Amino acid sequence: MKPVFEYLEYRCYLKDAFDERKASNPFFSYRVLAESLGLDTSNLFRILHEEAHLPARCQPRTLEFLGLSGRSAEYYSMLVAYARERGAKSRNDILEKAMSLRDVARRQLEEEQLASYFGNWWVVAVRSLLEVTDGRCVPSELGRRLSPAVSESEIERSLKILEDLGLVKKASSGRLTLAEAHVTAGGEVRTKAVRQFQKQILALASESLERFAREDRDVSTLTLALDAPAFAQIREILRECRRQIQKCVEDAPTPDRVMQLSMAFFPLAPAEGKGS
Repeated sequence: MKPVFEYLEYRCYLKDAFDERKASNPFFSYRVLAESLGLDTSNLFRILHEEAHLPARCQPRTLEFLGLSGRSAEYYSMLVAYARERGAKSRNDILEKAMSLRDVARRQLEEEQLASYFGNWWVVAVRSLLEVTDGRCVPSELGRRLSPAVSESEIERSLKILEDLGLVKKASSGRLTLAEAHVTAGGEVRTKAVRQFQKQILALASESLERFAREDRDVSTLTLALDAPAFAQIREILRECRRQIQKCVEDAPTPDRVMQLSMAFFPLAPAEGKGS
């Protein structure tokens, strides 16, 4: 079943969820779902076929049935409000808020592509630097702008990797443009490739303390004592923070630098039985 963020009609998502549950459990019926949501069967049938709307009193039970929480629950609730609203301006306002909750579009790399893309930090950096140079791909210029500087031959190799992976494409002017704004990794070998990349980035983060003035960077630390629920909540906060930052940079019309954000949240004294 598709993620809720790929839907604009809340009743369609509810219907797909019902069909999925029915496929795995033949005894699951309109009556069973209607009772769990506090509806009569005929009313549920009309809702699922987009002939009626879900009553407000049923929304908490509906979110529970759908297994939605946090941002996904907020998005679904906004879809309900969007469908029920009659005023054009209010509908547009609700839709705009709902769209802001969606994830940024990402290109997922396949397993065989991960090693070449994440093998050296400057391959990733060059891809972002092309946005700063407006697609000008002079290897000597790109290598000079990176810190630490990278050789012209490595930049040439990086540009070829990016073209081969389809992450950049050449315009008729000869300049390179990004095919997608964001990249993510998938597959079983993801951990090894990304971990190697993260080691390089964290080393650069350490070096940045001496390489850049304080006004050109932001490095901070927190040492915390917490429990498992707080740990899970902070991870969710960091996940949402990354998403909001990606949304923010999409609205930057004239980038003039490439920055690296590295979030490292790790144990100094693991919970008993969770580490050495």
